[in-house]
Amino acid sequence: MGDSLSQGDQPDAAGDSTATGQGYPDQLYGALRRGTPGLRMVKLGCSGETTGTMIHGGKCRYPGGSQLAAADRFLRAHRGHVSLITIDIGANDPDSCVRGHSADEIAAGTIARCLNSRFRTTLARLATILQRLRAAAGRKVTIIGMSYYVPELAAWLTTFTGKVIAAVSERLVAAYNGLLAGVYRRYRARVADVFGAFHSGDFSDRARLPGIGTVPRNVATVCEWTWTCASPPRGPDEHANKIGYGVIARAFLLADRR
Repeated sequence: MGDSLSQGDQPDAAGDSTATGQGYPDQLYGALRRGTPGLRMVKLGCSGETTGTMIHGGKCRYPGGSQLAAADRFLRAHRGHVSLITIDIGANDPDSCVRGHSADEIAAGTIARCLNSRFRTTLARLATILQRLRAAAGRKVTIIGMSYYVPELAAWLTTFTGKVIAAVSERLVAAYNGLLAGVYRRYRARVADVFGAFHSGDFSDRARLPGIGTVPRNVATVCEWTWTCASPPRGPDEHANKIGYGVIARAFLLADRR
């Protein structure tokens, strides 16, 4: 379940976001199936999905009208035969708050005020989603959500303003991830530490980025594992590339083995 990350979206040669077979569910499924040959993957994700559209529908067509309704129906029909539910949701919810703002607006708290309101709504909707999933799946089924990496770190490569945006974005995403994790754990769901796997908070270590030079490790990582630093027409695009999706899959695998 989830948004475009659950579909493995990547930009094609024309720069259009396209679902692929390289997403983290595909790579996670490949790893798990080696130990369980009869395992089957069912993908319900929808590009552009928010917590609101996951509950109410409006982005993709599903039996029952929404991704959550389709998941509820599937889980109840196959109760006792589902071993793992993965979900990434919430990344698209705050988009209207963070796009297109200047450093002055950031400093004035424009984004923070918008996000404070948006986060409350998102967390309430995520609780609704998890409550229904847990009720449909039962207490024993493993549910794993995820924290998010920070595509906005790529702004560090631009100007001083870009460095401010990168630093503030990292703090905002870290706080948001903490809020999401709290809801997941309330419903006995685990959290894949994708933020940590991408070294998203590591401004102190340095790494060499081909064609650029030495940069903070988190900036190098987001550039190498996503399309956010790619040249047009494929970039800039915040989706992970095949390597990045593999890193996300490994974070889920580690959470599943806890």
